[in-house]
Amino acid sequence: MKVFLKKKVNPRVLNGHPWIYDNEIEREDVSKDKNGSMVEIYHEKKFVGIGYYNSNSIIRVRVISRKKSEIDENFVREKIKAVVKMKEIVFPRESSYRVIFGEADGLPGVIVDKFADYLSIQINTLGIFNLKEIIIKTLIEIYNPKGIFEKDDEKSAEKEGFEAIDGWIYGSGPELIEFEMNDIKFLADTKGQKTGFFLDQRVNGANTVKFSYGKKVIDAFTYTGNFGLHALKGGAEFVTFMDYSARALEVMQEAAKLNGFDKSRYEVINGNSFDILRKFDDEGRKFDITIIDPPSMAKNRSSRENAIKGYKELNLRAMKITNDGGFLSTSSCTQLVNEEEFKSVILRAAEDTKKSLKIVFRGMQPVDHPVLMNVPETEYLKHFFVQVNSLKNM
Repeated sequence: MKVFLKKKVNPRVLNGHPWIYDNEIEREDVSKDKNGSMVEIYHEKKFVGIGYYNSNSIIRVRVISRKKSEIDENFVREKIKAVVKMKEIVFPRESSYRVIFGEADGLPGVIVDKFADYLSIQINTLGIFNLKEIIIKTLIEIYNPKGIFEKDDEKSAEKEGFEAIDGWIYGSGPELIEFEMNDIKFLADTKGQKTGFFLDQRVNGANTVKFSYGKKVIDAFTYTGNFGLHALKGGAEFVTFMDYSARALEVMQEAAKLNGFDKSRYEVINGNSFDILRKFDDEGRKFDITIIDPPSMAKNRSSRENAIKGYKELNLRAMKITNDGGFLSTSSCTQLVNEEEFKSVILRAAEDTKKSLKIVFRGMQPVDHPVLMNVPETEYLKHFFVQVNSLKNM
């Protein structure tokens, strides 16, 4: 089965981008009942690659190899082994990290995270669903995990045409999986978001430890406590954890217990972070370190402008409740807002609040969430740790 690209196809496809949209295809030699099957891709009679096909998706083909290869058990095994070898080089002494990061690791449509002796997998495409048995077999051979939890996105599964799974598919394990990161004990929640925990803030969290001693800290959108627990580890005097999810805050408190953090050193607020930041501003409540790490605020281009407005509001409120000379830790995981745009939003918030910002640390996603420069969608996390000073005091 073959697909033939248009003569004037976007150069990104020929330069390594794995997504081929439906409007980039001139002709398809594919039966409509072959969704999820592998197809050869050609451009002006030249072989481009092999990918899996789905007529239900705007992304009609996702490239999995640029060579004329048989996409069989041996191919998948060698691909995964190469990825794992790289991850073990960059995290030689870590027990928890992202094993497979979809497109960035050459396997579009699958995410695998390792939490100590357990694996958590998320499948997003029919093509990968059809390869799942081989993927699972290979992961078992490499890691011999106590259990593998599959946590698929229902909307993606419905669109792609496969049944989403939410449960243990190999072995078994606890609902909350204990693991360590940066010498801190965390809990991956199998009933929570995505694969259970966001490993992508490990480097930025570690930076927080360095500045937290003796500080009053607020961790907005804390989820299960990543940044705030790092602050407690660093010796923060007091941390305010804040999130809309009551369950996430319960998991955070369990993690705090595991680390032996005294309850007198933190408080938990269940509510809308936008509203509470505004309330603290009205009350004149101040913090030495203000941390804002909201979930993605734009899933598509139509919501992009609202996301930018939301980031502006959040950063403005955060700056207003930060003590003069204190620090703002601000992040964006919205792929549709690039780093320069996010930086511009932060600057506009500083101008409106009459603040001067000094960049202390600039972060991004860690190397287990690799960025392919010719696939810009793989770069999504932006992080700035800045000192906030009032212009009138300078």
